[in-house]
Amino acid sequence: MLAVDHGYFMGPTHHLEKPRETIAPLLPYCDALALTRGVLRTSLEPSADVPIVLRVSGGASVLKEDLSDEDLVTSMEEALRLNASAVALSVFLGSPHEHQSLLNLSKLVDEGERYGMPVLAITAVGKELEKRDSRYLSLACRISAELGAHMVKTYYCEGFEKVVEGCPVPIVVAGGPKFKTDREALELVHNSVRLGAVGVDMGRNIWQSERPVPMIRAVRSIVHDQASVDEALVVLQEAGKEPPMASAPRRAKVPAHT
Repeated sequence: MLAVDHGYFMGPTHHLEKPRETIAPLLPYCDALALTRGVLRTSLEPSADVPIVLRVSGGASVLKEDLSDEDLVTSMEEALRLNASAVALSVFLGSPHEHQSLLNLSKLVDEGERYGMPVLAITAVGKELEKRDSRYLSLACRISAELGAHMVKTYYCEGFEKVVEGCPVPIVVAGGPKFKTDREALELVHNSVRLGAVGVDMGRNIWQSERPVPMIRAVRSIVHDQASVDEALVVLQEAGKEPPMASAPRRAKVPAHT
């Protein structure tokens, strides 16, 4: 899953200032696209055949110390009209607005069940990076699943296998801030999948890379072909030598987003 929803609280993020230009070359290589309705409307062609995971929570910005003060900002009817394949929101355990975010999840699951819309719960930690340990993430993932989330997005951590074992629904791992090297990012992907994640939701480590398309192809090689980190680095190097769009994966058509 390619994450391009950062602007909903971060504004024009570096290399995502013009979403259409960032997304276009990467679109053939992602299995799903995580974004807001505003970017969906303005930066994606209606004919695009990539499944959409629509971000429907918001209400805080990086200007606030507490990022957990979120609510549902997009209706289920709007998600259906936009032909989203799933909807996503953040939950903030241990934050001042924990109760509110968990009720948001419960309400969204109720609406999703009514219409057959899967819900992705994102175990957000705001600015408190020290919370990314297995005990906290296990708690956040399990509670999200207990409240009905069909999938959970969380962070990789030491003891990640414990997080996976305690969560009865599929887990995808967030890419997080940009790593210093591509190898570090690919190691995150490899370790996550090896220990039980079904995939990754990666953004900055792809479109802030010096080689975005080769990088997303290297990530694909790990997720879909079980490549090692060294093998993925070979893909990264070789893909960088090819003409653009040389070997994009083929995907079945789905109805347009209108």
